[in-house]
Amino acid sequence: MLMSSGIHVYSEIGRLKTVLLHRPGREVENIVPDYLRRLLFDEIVYLEQADREHDQFARILRGEGVEVVYLVDLMAEVLSDTRVRDEFLMEFMTEGKLATEGLREAMREYFSALGPRDLISKCIAGVRSDELKNVRQKSLGDMIKNPYPFYLDPIPNLYFQRDPFASIGRGISLNVMANETRNRETIFAKYIFNYHPRFKDSARWYNRDKTHPIEGGDILVLSSKVVAVGISDRTSPIAVERVAQKLLESEEPFETVLAFDIPKRRAYMHLDTVFTMVDHDQFTIYPGIEEPLDVYSINRGAGRQLSIKYEHRDLSEILKVHLKLPAVNLIRCGDGDRIAASREQWTDGSNTLAVSPGKVVCYNRNCITNEALRRNKISVLEFDSYELSRGRGGPRCMSMPLIRENP
Repeated sequence: MLMSSGIHVYSEIGRLKTVLLHRPGREVENIVPDYLRRLLFDEIVYLEQADREHDQFARILRGEGVEVVYLVDLMAEVLSDTRVRDEFLMEFMTEGKLATEGLREAMREYFSALGPRDLISKCIAGVRSDELKNVRQKSLGDMIKNPYPFYLDPIPNLYFQRDPFASIGRGISLNVMANETRNRETIFAKYIFNYHPRFKDSARWYNRDKTHPIEGGDILVLSSKVVAVGISDRTSPIAVERVAQKLLESEEPFETVLAFDIPKRRAYMHLDTVFTMVDHDQFTIYPGIEEPLDVYSINRGAGRQLSIKYEHRDLSEILKVHLKLPAVNLIRCGDGDRIAASREQWTDGSNTLAVSPGKVVCYNRNCITNEALRRNKISVLEFDSYELSRGRGGPRCMSMPLIRENP
């Protein structure tokens, strides 16, 4: 049974009511060693085991009373409208760099035989060059032999639903991805939020036609007053400032955006790989970022100007002041042990998904961090992580909350 419509997220820890997931599909099996870097993977993923793990994750969420909705289901509903389907295919082919008319004709013919669900699954899985047999050689581009095995690249990072857009208040940031490889992921969110009757009235704080990248793993809604955004390997300070401008000028209750300037490394690709909220006054953090971390507060200024200040305090003090808490506890990944912290941060020990205040979902392999969470009175729900973790993302990375209760 569907719950209420639209977006409602004013906290990282409010009881989770509705969440968006994407179960890994054939796109994962189209990752080959020669093109790992192109597709932003470090390793090959075994799909059958990855799906078992993903299903465990979904069962845990449903067991907590969460409505789990899937990207493919929402897109299939959107594409049942033939006008929207045609519009989507034209845009998807353009962004997939299908430039020649012969190839576009063959691709339209190939997709015409597919129903909405099969069509969207195939767009995600990718189209191999040996799947199109009737490409009419209308231009030089059609005639030239190309050893690359795909006409349309697979989209294997799509099971990390946190990044293409971010729920903030009653709206979304529809993101610009830092890598061209991932930018097609945001098309799906565009069509869901343009056309799906349940979500099309949501506000927009950023849009995918902008020039500077921002990704959802860098956006944390700490309270109805405070949003944290990472300036990271994947998110530009220009985009952070533009999102802050839109949020603070809106009728939403947000008063402050905290910009976390984290080291620009693939290992720390997003803020949520090194820092997440687990309770009203407790956070996980990778200790390796604490010393180099700079934090800036952004507030409304005079007129349309923003007031931006450097925060000359320790992180716990910054959080305590802005969240109006008597104290803040930072729970360190690896329980503060340098070797354990490094190992478990690599497999997203700090990347927790809160299902309610003080209750989080974690990978079971990060046993030292999980024990530290339990020792600090946090309830930890674990699931297997042999294959999903190869994509370099954890439970928060794989989920996009659409509705949370106010904590």
